[in-house]
Amino acid sequence: MPAVESKFNPKDMEFRRLGPAGLKVSVFSLGGWLTYGGTQKGSIVKECMEAAWSYGINFFDTAEVYAKGECEVEMGNAFKELNWPRDEYVLSTKVFFGTGRTEPNTRGLSKKHIVEGLKSSLKRLQHDYVDVVFAHRYDPDVPMKEIVEAFTQTIRDLNLAYYWGTSEWPAEKIQEAVDIAEKYNLIAPIVEQPQYNAFHRERFEKEYAPLFKSYQMGTTIWSPLDSGILTGKYDKGIPEDSRFATNSDFFKGTIEKLKSEEGQAKLEKVRKLGKIAEKLGGNTTQLALAWAAKNPNVSTVILGASKVEQIHDNLKALPLLAKLTDDVYQEIEDILQNKPKA
Repeated sequence: MPAVESKFNPKDMEFRRLGPAGLKVSVFSLGGWLTYGGTQKGSIVKECMEAAWSYGINFFDTAEVYAKGECEVEMGNAFKELNWPRDEYVLSTKVFFGTGRTEPNTRGLSKKHIVEGLKSSLKRLQHDYVDVVFAHRYDPDVPMKEIVEAFTQTIRDLNLAYYWGTSEWPAEKIQEAVDIAEKYNLIAPIVEQPQYNAFHRERFEKEYAPLFKSYQMGTTIWSPLDSGILTGKYDKGIPEDSRFATNSDFFKGTIEKLKSEEGQAKLEKVRKLGKIAEKLGGNTTQLALAWAAKNPNVSTVILGASKVEQIHDNLKALPLLAKLTDDVYQEIEDILQNKPKA
């Protein structure tokens, strides 16, 4: 199959450096969590990835734990069929949780699992390397020096990745990893993958602030729509085709919280945000995505899509970025009333 012609159009898609690295990633990206390999398999995965690519998205994210490795399999098959030029897209995966096996060395951040877990991920992805490998969580059972040495080995000696990062690590542990890297001439993490959205701000805007200032740490944020709450689709219950319905066990606690007084207050804020979105010529989803992307410390906003139509709708957030003036931002803050205190 001949290589697909590049569809990137920098005039439409914004590209940002991934933290201190020279690597450029699209401000919106596509991830496979809770969709590919689980509820969505086969041609729909390829169709969603192709739609994302057509808008200029160049960053695709997965993890060994997603659908117990099947997400990597599905995305790997799609990459093979699409046959894009390898130097035009950025691929990341994450190691820590394993794929569901119970043997003690098939999860965690030992050197053994970091190296062998990444090799297994690459086999499922049908790739020789990923651009970024993440430590999916911090592992208190492994000395930090071993963790940093292992990721350095994957990059410097084994050529399995170009960069490494962390996901949902405490800021103090990221700082420790950077210090270890500097002390022993190892490779430091350049990016963190945290949850960040209009209802989840404390860690990103407060705890990580010193890392942004000192190291220009990059971020690939997940759940920018707060698991769909910021779309407005849960205002009147749980739609049958929604993420809460198709992953009801995973979101059981979240669904219960929405029924509480606090949850109802959150939904009322979403309704008010929808009115601002309408004035700007968009919808609630697009406003929430643009709000997250507007933060200068966000490198890329990871989208999740189970159907192509969602990608078309989500990417209409791009033109809203320029419309988020200081005045509009203040309107949003007046509704949210949750800005972290310095």
